[in-house]
Amino acid sequence: MNTELEQIVTEVGKVIKGKDNVIRKVLAAVLAGGHVLLEDIPGVGKTTLAMALGKSMELEYKRMQFTPDVLPSDIVGFTMYNGSTHEFEYKKGAIFCNLFLADELNRTSSKTQSALLEVMEESKVTVDGIPHPLPIPFTVIATENPFGSSGTQLLPESQLDRFLICLSVGYPSHEAAVDILKNSAGEGLKQVESVMTVERLMELKRQAETLYVEDNIYEYLVRLVEATRQDERIALGVSPRGGIALLKMAKAMALMRGGEYVIPEDVLSVIDDVWRHRIHLNAKARAEGMDVSDIIWEITERIHAV
Repeated sequence: MNTELEQIVTEVGKVIKGKDNVIRKVLAAVLAGGHVLLEDIPGVGKTTLAMALGKSMELEYKRMQFTPDVLPSDIVGFTMYNGSTHEFEYKKGAIFCNLFLADELNRTSSKTQSALLEVMEESKVTVDGIPHPLPIPFTVIATENPFGSSGTQLLPESQLDRFLICLSVGYPSHEAAVDILKNSAGEGLKQVESVMTVERLMELKRQAETLYVEDNIYEYLVRLVEATRQDERIALGVSPRGGIALLKMAKAMALMRGGEYVIPEDVLSVIDDVWRHRIHLNAKARAEGMDVSDIIWEITERIHAV
């Protein structure tokens, strides 16, 4: 394991008990330069995880609670007239930070959600035709409550596809729950210490980007992607962006374990998290109660790296 990155996992683990695997995957997404969607019921630590991660790496983070009255200009900023200078000035929105926490993203309007599309794809915002680049590194960690909760709506496919991974934190184990209760009156995020600078994080990101990948791994990834498009139970298979996302996450996971190249196990460790929110089953499969994760598992059982 990469000791530097494991140190971050340890720090975040002080407030997110028993979820080291989830923490590693979120950290890998940051290394891969992607965005994270945390889908779960309220109260399991989604927001705390994001804030603890930002603190451990000295990232400037901002949190926005998404409600129906949040406007796109609250996120990306706006242009206003300055009476003293007689000029229009750009006022930055909340998105200008290293780590943007979009809390309960599926509670706001579609128009406001759409304000994040350019931001997440190109790391810049365009206001009145003028582009404004965001700080580097930049990551969005969004949380959403399961569809069907009061006041929620489904995120569109174009929005979901912008997220590198989709994770569920889940309930803690019995032992972790006991530990949480014992420390419920503790210092919370004050326990988390900064263990990595932004400069060092950028170095590790570059290492992940340039990690060696053999041709057989590229072939393996493409065959997995094609299998999702050929499966008769799947109405919408994995796009080229989904294939690139899996490669990026596999590289980051290889770096996390201290490897110098990608192996099939790196791909398999994150394939469900990268693809589950990108694949849509047809009506027949949904009616029969089939699960996307089960179909992904079947595909990985059938297709092996050569």
